[in-house]
Amino acid sequence: MYARTDRTTASRSRERMSYDRATAHAILDEAYHCALAFTVDGEPRVLPTLHVRIDDTLYLHGSTGSGPLLAARGDAGLAVCVSVTLLDGLVYGRSQFHHSANYRSVVAHGVAHLVTDDREKLRVMTTLVEKAGTGRSADSRPPNRRELAETAVLALPLHEVSVRTRTGGVREDEADHALPHWAGVVPLRLTAGRPEPDAGVTAPVPAYLQPPRSPWHTPATMRGEHVVLEPLTVGHAEELYASTTDPEVWQHLGTGQPTDPAGMARVVADALDAQYAGDRVAWVQRCARTGKVVGSTSYYEIDPERGAVGIGYTWLGRPWWRTGINTEAKLLLLSRAFDTLGANRVVWHTDIRNDRSQRAIERLGAQREGVLRMHRQRPDGSWRDTVQYSMTVDEWPEAQLNLRKRLRPAVPVAG
Repeated sequence: MYARTDRTTASRSRERMSYDRATAHAILDEAYHCALAFTVDGEPRVLPTLHVRIDDTLYLHGSTGSGPLLAARGDAGLAVCVSVTLLDGLVYGRSQFHHSANYRSVVAHGVAHLVTDDREKLRVMTTLVEKAGTGRSADSRPPNRRELAETAVLALPLHEVSVRTRTGGVREDEADHALPHWAGVVPLRLTAGRPEPDAGVTAPVPAYLQPPRSPWHTPATMRGEHVVLEPLTVGHAEELYASTTDPEVWQHLGTGQPTDPAGMARVVADALDAQYAGDRVAWVQRCARTGKVVGSTSYYEIDPERGAVGIGYTWLGRPWWRTGINTEAKLLLLSRAFDTLGANRVVWHTDIRNDRSQRAIERLGAQREGVLRMHRQRPDGSWRDTVQYSMTVDEWPEAQLNLRKRLRPAVPVAG
């Protein structure tokens, strides 16, 4: 427990106060930014900054170009007050007076000193980067001497610390309970969106920036003799555009044909957005013989509870039709669905006007189930009827044998 002081003792709502060390540390570790308050030449200053806790010291990030932070240099240091808050919800009362917020906050008082030892500073910077993503420090360049010299780090020993929280629902006068107004709590959470790569980045998004995924939502690499299925990334956009410029590739797809690499990048971004949301798992099809990226395919309508998944969003460059790539890609996807994931059912959807796709799906061993009328809109705005096919786990063994026979090279007849 932290000892109470005059500065950390509340004058009202004392029931919300705590001095528990573990609770304070948990809040400091979860939060990503804080407010640093101090005075310089009699003038108040408040700086938003990043922080990281190491044991019982709070380190605050800044720049040596910031004049006020230089006031922490020397034995006297700088008297500061640091506030960190996590906003957990908005509380709506029937009366305006009783609107409030649920939160967890830490306030720390003390004297901060500028860290001058480069080894300590580097340790703090590494820990701060690791807070942003476990494993990130090994996945990025450490600061050089110039960068380290331009970085200011303040060290604040955690001695005078208080925790203040509000949880629960609406607290208002009983007389207001009969008012005809909605009341309650709107929870707030800080959630990460899909990582957006910088221009020129072709490296895949690292695991520490991806949400936890079940195997059903993980685009594992799969290899065959004709095709390699590897997870789709933004770095594939230019090759995908170059391989699929024939308009016939896009004739019956739900996405209009990209007119340039930037358009293909948007198609890829849409697929990755859907994947991040858990609605798709997207791969590129790479020719196993040449290494060239020639198309894309996906899982969709992913339902682990029912053991069901769809295969679609498939497009393949015109020169690679009837080369075995598409057939083997389907074999790999079906094998993963039935043999690895334990699927009970796999489905396909295709435009009723796309006879070529229907025949291809039927050759896989799938059964036509029916027509979904006005199921999806085409890129031109018209409504399409969709033919639905499926394959069940009971049908998979025979279908697998037939697909492997189709892919088996013909044995030459001796003359």
